[in-house]
Amino acid sequence: MNKVEKANQQKRKKKRFRLIYRTAILVVLFGAMLFAIVSNVLSEDEAVDVGEQAPDFQLTQLNGENVENLRLSDLKGKGGVMLNFWATYCEPCKREMPYMESLYPQYKEKGVEIVAVSVDMTEIVINKFVNQYDLTFPILHDKSSEVMDAYGIKPLPTTYFIDENGVIVERVLGELTLENLEGYLEQIVPS
Repeated sequence: MNKVEKANQQKRKKKRFRLIYRTAILVVLFGAMLFAIVSNVLSEDEAVDVGEQAPDFQLTQLNGENVENLRLSDLKGKGGVMLNFWATYCEPCKREMPYMESLYPQYKEKGVEIVAVSVDMTEIVINKFVNQYDLTFPILHDKSSEVMDAYGIKPLPTTYFIDENGVIVERVLGELTLENLEGYLEQIVPS
């Protein structure tokens, strides 16, 4: 075998190695993409959806005159409930909180309760946020993420609009504007 043949043989080996290497990378990437898609589809099935009964829970209320535990089922039959999952580190959550606060007195009179469930780790950051935005509607703390898991919450914010019978009328993933917030609240005003 001469030098030219050896050089050609080495080039073929390198090409074969690169082909195998690139194929392996593509297989791994395809597998990761497939896993992500399947996981996302399955996690969507876990979320509580429109037409279902809202899962009951009890959490500590951090603000208000009577700071105590609030149970969702205690609000059933009294009117509609807007249930908002949020966190202080969530920028869209920060933007929609003033809208919720501005509409709260008006819709409280109409029989709609706004309840916000924070998934932050500590009460200190939640209390600071509540004081900064002067929030008067009930702020609950889901420190163990049990309620978040029960509802299958993925993106923050996620908001549920629940009628007076405890049935979910709407589920909104992402930020609410003032206009669409008001439209959703109108849907759960008791008749």
